[in-house]
Amino acid sequence: MAEGESTASNFIWAFAFVIIVALIVGALYFGGFVGGTKKHDVDIKIDAPATR
Repeated sequence: MAEGESTASNFIWAFAFVIIVALIVGALYFGGFVGGTKKHDVDIKIDAPATR
């Protein structure tokens, strides 16, 4: 019976480890460390019609 509890415990710890690693990788990705969201400079020029 102790062996079955050990297997279940190992599965739970492995699953928790995968979730923790996914959270860290996601935070790094969206934080910009891994190349997630890149900032772009956009030049906008608007010409207004001349007023009389």
